[in-house]
This record gives sequence, C-alpha cells and structure tokens, in this order.
Amino acid sequence: MPRNKVYNWQIKRETVYPFEGVRSQKQFAAVFDINKCIACQTCTMACKQTWTTGKGQDYMFWNNVESKPYGFYPLAWDVKLLGMLGPQKWDGETFSGKTIFEAAPRGQIAAGYLPDAYDYAYPNVGEDEPYGTVHQGDYITVPHRVWHFYLARICNHCTYAACLASCPRKAIYKRPEDGIVLVDQKRCRGYRECVRACPYKRVFFNKSTKISEKCIACYPKVEEGTQTQCITTCIGRIRLNGWIHTPDQADPENPIDYLVHVKKAALPLFPQFGLEPNIYYIPPVHVPPPFSRQMFGPGVERAVQAYQAAQEDRTLLAALTLFGSTEFWISRFKLSNGLAIGFDDAGTERVRVPLMEPVYIRPFYDEKLEVYRHNIT
Repeated sequence: MPRNKVYNWQIKRETVYPFEGVRSQKQFAAVFDINKCIACQTCTMACKQTWTTGKGQDYMFWNNVESKPYGFYPLAWDVKLLGMLGPQKWDGETFSGKTIFEAAPRGQIAAGYLPDAYDYAYPNVGEDEPYGTVHQGDYITVPHRVWHFYLARICNHCTYAACLASCPRKAIYKRPEDGIVLVDQKRCRGYRECVRACPYKRVFFNKSTKISEKCIACYPKVEEGTQTQCITTCIGRIRLNGWIHTPDQADPENPIDYLVHVKKAALPLFPQFGLEPNIYYIPPVHVPPPFSRQMFGPGVERAVQAYQAAQEDRTLLAALTLFGSTEFWISRFKLSNGLAIGFDDAGTERVRVPLMEPVYIRPFYDEKLEVYRHNIT
C-alpha cells in the first residue's frame, strides 16, 4: 500500500496519505457560522427531500444538525474515534500527534470503525441537552457555565479523503475540476471500507442496493453556478459556499479565503484527523475554549476574537453579510459605500446587501392623516 508524503496546511506539517495526493484545480468549500444556527433542521429536510427519498435511504442524512456536546449521528461518532486515537498533542499550531492514517492498525488504511445499525437509530439524540447545571445565585458569563451549541454537518469533501484512499475498488474519486468527492456506483461492491475509514461517518451503506452513498455537494447546482440545497434553504443564513485555496495562494477578495486564511475566523472540524476537510466553522463564542479547541484546533481563541470584533471590522462584516444573501455562487466580494457586493466566477455582480438596514422613524402624530401612530389610550 503506498504511503505518500503530503503537506497538510491545517496541521502545519507533512503527513502520510495512502493515496496519490493531488490537489484539484478548484476546491469546493463552505463556511458555517455556528453562532447563528438554531437547529431548525431546514437544511436537513431540504437535503433529505432532494437526495435520499429512495429505497434503502430512509436512515440516511447527508446533512444533519447535532446538539453538542451530547448529540451525534451516527451515535458517538467523534467520541469513539477520539478514544481510539488516545491523547494527542499540538505544539503551537503544529499537530505533533498521529493522524488517522499514521495511527492505522496493520492491514488497514486508517484508524476507524464500522458503526452498528443501532448507531443510526437516534438521529436527534442529545438534542438541546446542555452541559452543566444551574445553581442558586448563578448568573450568565461568557463562556457560559451551562452550554450547548448546534453543529451542522455535511461531507467535508476532504483534500485527503479517507473514504477515497480506503476503497479497494477505487470506486470513490475526487473531481479535478471542483474537488467534490463522489462514489462511482457502478464500481462499488459494498465492502464498506469507506464507511469504516471516514472519521466523520459521512458515507452511508444502502442495504437495498448494496452500495455506498454520500453527499454529492449538489454538484448539478454547483455546475450551474449556484450554491447547494442546504445553503440556499438555510433560514438562519449561517452558510456560504465558495472556492478555497491553500494559504500561500489565498485571495483576500475571495470570501472563503478571507474568512479562513486572512481573518482566520473559520476553522476545520477535527483537523488533527489529517484529512484537510473543506467545510469550515466559525466557532461558538459562548463555549469553553478547551472543548472548542478539541473540535476545531488551536486557533479557536483567535477565531472567536475576530468574530466578536466584526462590528468594528467592516470588511469582515461584509463577508458575513453575504451569508444566505443569494442562491448564486460567490467567488469574489468587496465593500463599497456600506454595501457588501458579491460576484460569481465570471465577475458578474450577483448580490449587494447593506451592512446596516435603513431605519425610518415615523412621527408620533401624522399631520397629513391626522392620526396618531401609537396607542394613546
């Protein structure tokens, strides 16, 4: 089995990847703002009704929203893997522990496990269940002593995808034009090695067709220049699609690059797994940093500080304002005269949104209509 060396910028070092490590011409990515998610599950249902209504897909949620710290789908997916890997360490921003590829048992591509059927039986386990208890005389602090937050999840379309590397049939591939990871269902024989290897458990096995299935990043929409179903239907406006570059090629006019590389306000989920995932999260501001640091890496405090200062940073505020503002793909943005303006791949303006909504104060008494605008009784 090949043990290629690749550079993973998220963990700031070379690492082992048991497949050819070739970056795509463009890389599909998204940023999710956890602080705005209300767990309405609109994204979940939009994805479900679009892609997984067929036979054998009843248990599949390519998009789901979990309540952390006690929510998981499948059950305990992250806790089990973290337990298998054991204590790990960051030296500053460099990960000095073992990735799932470096910790792989003999004869396996990656450290992982195959979930039981019952692990998928409780998609809403732990929903709205907080950590901690409220005592007499308690008061609100930041970070909170009693807390939970919502974690929206889709396939990360990783640069170094474990599902791709683990497939004996090479039925999983990464599209060179956009970095979206797909399953060739004609080649798949249902060995489920992809399910075992994916640390995020975003690959699902269809027991009716005997093949694996997963989030396809709504690639028909991406090809048309529009954002994915989960992003365009999100009523909380917590998400934004775009392309991401490596840090050395970051474009400050690209909203994803700006949030991830320039402001460093958005972080990957469990970067220590070593897959270089391409879905990024603005960490919750009210959660104790040690918990967030375990999930999103050592840049949590800096990301939270940047996000909390957005009111004074108008360029950052412009990037955040574009979330949920249009169904079109946003490749470039700018701030002009108090407006956040988004452009597509061709440079066509697709949206402009004011940073501040106009405020109109009506007079208490309307002389023209000779009426009061408020209840005066």
